[in-house]
Amino acid sequence: MYGVLNGCRIEQLCYYKIKRDKMKIIIACMLFQFTFFNAQAQQKLFTKNGVVVFFSKASIENIGAKNNKLLSVWDVATGQIEFSVLMKGFQFEKALMQEHFNENYVESDKYPKATFKGVIQSPKNISLDADENYAVNVNGLLTLHGITKQIDISAAIVVKNKAVSATASFTIELADYKIKIPAIVANNISKYILINVTIPSYQPMAGH
Repeated sequence: MYGVLNGCRIEQLCYYKIKRDKMKIIIACMLFQFTFFNAQAQQKLFTKNGVVVFFSKASIENIGAKNNKLLSVWDVATGQIEFSVLMKGFQFEKALMQEHFNENYVESDKYPKATFKGVIQSPKNISLDADENYAVNVNGLLTLHGITKQIDISAAIVVKNKAVSATASFTIELADYKIKIPAIVANNISKYILINVTIPSYQPMAGH
């Protein structure tokens, strides 16, 4: 009888040990999945305080404006990146310039936003885990004044102390986006516009 009871006890101990080990494996898997998906979520960054400055140089008068409400979302894992800015958010030194820009040139009431949707080339070369400067190429579609054009942009991404910032600069031709310059001021406005984009800081997307 003792041998039978002892055997039952050993069998019970083995059963509870196997059950306990299974629970450890399940918990370990859950922790791994949480860590994995949390790391994946941190790869999607955004900002709503990006800065866009454009400038055109002419013989009579230079024209420039600034907008500090640029929205951007960047999926670090895939390299997909998007920008969006309200045209009426551009601020000029002269009120008359701002009025002409919105009413006559970009027709902000009809085309309220400019957007860019593109992909950073070789995204796997970018790591957010160590301080580094990256020179990258971005290919995508710029939509302005209701016209969408393929453009290529050279940009710089800086990772420092876990903070991520970025800058980019490119030039567009007004005629490509059907932005007409009245003949009376044709000498005052360049046909080409230099655009500078600055992202002071990207942040992890909330809820991801």
